Amino acid sequence: MRTFQFVTVDVFTDRRFGGNPLAVFPDAQGLTDAEMQSLAAEFNLSETTFVLPPADPANTARVRIFNRKNEMPFAGHPNVGTAWVLRDRGAKLRFEEIAGLVEVEIADEKPIIAAPQPLQLGAEMPVDLLAGCVGLAASDVVTRNHKPVLATVGNSFVIAEVTGEALTRAAPDLGKIREAHKSYDAPGPGRLPLYLYAHAGDRVRTRMFSPMSGTVEDPATGSAATPLAALLLSLKKDARHNVTIVQGVEMGRPSLLLCTAHRAADGIRATVGGGCVPVLKGEVSL
Repeated sequence: MRTFQFVTVDVFTDRRFGGNPLAVFPDAQGLTDAEMQSLAAEFNLSETTFVLPPADPANTARVRIFNRKNEMPFAGHPNVGTAWVLRDRGAKLRFEEIAGLVEVEIADEKPIIAAPQPLQLGAEMPVDLLAGCVGLAASDVVTRNHKPVLATVGNSFVIAEVTGEALTRAAPDLGKIREAHKSYDAPGPGRLPLYLYAHAGDRVRTRMFSPMSGTVEDPATGSAATPLAALLLSLKKDARHNVTIVQGVEMGRPSLLLCTAHRAADGIRATVGGGCVPVLKGEVSL
């Protein structure tokens, strides 16, 4: 019988049972693709990560990320949490992932990850279609700056601004999301993640719904926060923009994501960081 060690951490928080929980297998050598997917489904978290030796010895590790149903090219809180687990390997880490190389800096035990790609914008989603998917009226969607639009820095989301009151009462409708996926297939097969945001003073409040991939609502989504920060910078003339994002409040798992976006030679790049708290450790026998 084979055994594999795991730990869980709460990510983007300074308190246990806040933030977004993550399971990490620090040494996943010997696990098959099917076993990784089965373990991610068994843990039933937004994502589970599996650490493997890097293809290039100049990098720290190869990190594979699975949600309940599929492998992901990149994700935010899995990288932050995995970096925190591997922080004894140095203050600067480099993770090989499907979307590209993810660079991490750790300061005061708070990892900051750089998204692997510059901002890319795709198809707009009709306002009525987006509103219906989250139980809102079209008038709840704010379009003075941009319409609901597909955005990515390594992992795609439909990003839409809504009013603060509407953000609180938004609720995903799986049936309507499945129907919308038939006509709006930009994020890829089997998923239509919707990321809503509202300005709240000097912060931004967000919620993320992705029921088609098994996550009805996510308490903290770094791979959506980064394209949001980049998108907000694209609406300005500044060279750099800092964004403090609050997510997970409606779920009882408040999360704090510290984002930056800056203009680079290849476009707008973004980072996200935050705190982590250890929760569980154990082993799996297969």
